[in-house]
Order: sequence, then structure tokens, then C-alpha cells
Amino acid sequence: MSPPPSGSTTAGGDEAEVRRGTAYGFLAYGIWGAFPIYFAALAPSGAWEILAHRIVWTLVVCALALAVLRDVAWVRPFARNRRLVLGITAAALVLSLNWVVYVYAVLTERTYEAALGYFLNPLITIALGVLVLRERLRPLQWAAVGIGLLAVVVMAVGGGAFPWIAVVLALSFGTYGLVKKKVGRSLDALHSLVAETAVMTPFAVAILTVLLVTGGTTFLGHGGAHTALLVASGVVTAVPLLFFAAAARRIPLVTIGLLQFITPVLQLVVGVVVLDETVSTPHWVGFGIVWVALVVLTVDSLRAARTTRSERRALEPDEPNVPEVAEPCP
Repeated sequence: MSPPPSGSTTAGGDEAEVRRGTAYGFLAYGIWGAFPIYFAALAPSGAWEILAHRIVWTLVVCALALAVLRDVAWVRPFARNRRLVLGITAAALVLSLNWVVYVYAVLTERTYEAALGYFLNPLITIALGVLVLRERLRPLQWAAVGIGLLAVVVMAVGGGAFPWIAVVLALSFGTYGLVKKKVGRSLDALHSLVAETAVMTPFAVAILTVLLVTGGTTFLGHGGAHTALLVASGVVTAVPLLFFAAAARRIPLVTIGLLQFITPVLQLVVGVVVLDETVSTPHWVGFGIVWVALVVLTVDSLRAARTTRSERRALEPDEPNVPEVAEPCP
């Protein structure tokens, strides 16, 4: 589902590709935003049982896709690349942490905190870039990070408790992106998901075994619909990722950055309106402060993208403007 080579389509064809990519992006982020409804429907399964089933069934779905596509040539070179295997293992660990905390938030009626975590994620990612990669920030980026930190302080002081769910989700997702950046883009979205779930499958099987032995499993004891929903976690995980991969090949990174806010907005709406969660006043104030930070960050991103495009046109006036590709989301 990759776009045609540069220069091989008309302007109308390019515009059609961008529209198609934007639609794929809306689908991906929309599905991720609706995830709380699905995970709430998995009760009475606990967060660890859901995590284990999600890992196992995602691997099954992806393995079937590879078998149908006959796309296995990459497996042996991957297994021989020690650095890549270690990087994927680290990514899988933080991704699993992100998944289990997210499900825990939904099951404990704190979906709004999960939404806050994904609102904070761009700010945490920038902060990690400074602390780990020694990147230099522009003034507006510094301002956005500072405003985001203020939001966390307001919620911790006003709410009487540190918003650990939001912070852990933002940190784990930011760290996941950082690890993938350090490892490089040696694997595409599907291959990466296969590798990450394969690494975590032994732990998932161990969790399911313990639950089975101790009588804590809900897989077969709550009706066929419940069993089917748990099995469907593989498709539910893989489909939006594939939509995202299709979108990222067709639209610029800045557009991806703007579309990503669809997910936490929908999560917040689902939590408050559909799941009937109660958000305290300090949390609403914190959300408001975070949104100010994101507006500042968005303005800075748009300005930087405009400057970059102008510089590219000045240096390469005859070259087509090829969209950048973003890292996939879990």
C-alpha cells in the first residue's frame, strides 16, 4: 500500500493519495480513541489477563498475515542482528507496560487519566529528546514543556494525588518511540509488531498459565461472546496499526502530528460521556493547561515545517516535496 514513486503521478493523483492517507489516519486514530469501549467490554477480565491475550492473539493474526503474504525472508536476518533484537526487546517491554497500565486505567474508571497521558506524550517525547539525545529545543518548545510540567503539578497538588497513570503512559510511550529511534527503522510496522509480540509471548503464556492454574482465568467461563472479544484483541490491535502505516506513507509528518490528538480527545469523550466517569475540577484545570501547551507546540511545529519547506525549495527547486514518515504508534 505504498504510494507511487516520486514524479510518476499527476498533481491530481498526489492530492488523491494525500486524501486517502488522511482518511487512513482518521481511521487509525479514531479506532485507538475508541479502545476504552472495547477494553471496558472485556470485564471481568483483569488488566494482566487482557495484556496476555492481546499479545498472543496479535502474534497469531500477524503470523497469519505473514503466511498469506509469504513475507518471512526478514526473520532470519533479524534474528542474527543482536543489536536489533535487543532494541526490539526493550521496545516490547515498555510497550507492554503501556498496554497494561492503559487497560488498568479503563477498568478502574480512569480513562480520562489515560487520555491525559496521550495529551502529555508529545511534551514528554520532547523532554526525552533533550535529556537522552541532547537535542536543542526552540523557545516555544521550552515553553510548551514548562506549561505541561505546570499542569502535572496543578493536578498533583489540587487533586491530592500524583497522576501516575497519565505520567507512566506518557513516559512509556515516549520511551518506546525513543528506543525505536535508536534502533532505527530496520523493520516496517507489521514486522516490528510481529517481533515485539513474539518477544513478549513467553511472558504472556506464563501469565495465562498462572491464571489457569489458580482459577483466575475468565477466557471460557463467561460466555462465548466474552471469549470471542478476547480472541479479537489481535485484530483490534493490528488493524489500526496497518491503517496508520498506510497513512504515514502518504501524508507529511506535521499532518500526522495534528491527527494524533484525535485519540486522546476521543478517549476523554468516551470516558466522560460513554463510561460515565467523573473528572475532578483540578483535573479539568490540568487538561486546560495541557491544551495550552499543545497549542504552543502546534504553532511551533507548523512554523518549523513552513521554514523547512521554504529551505528545501530554495536548495532543491526542481525536486518534488516528498512527505516524511512518522514512527508508528502502538
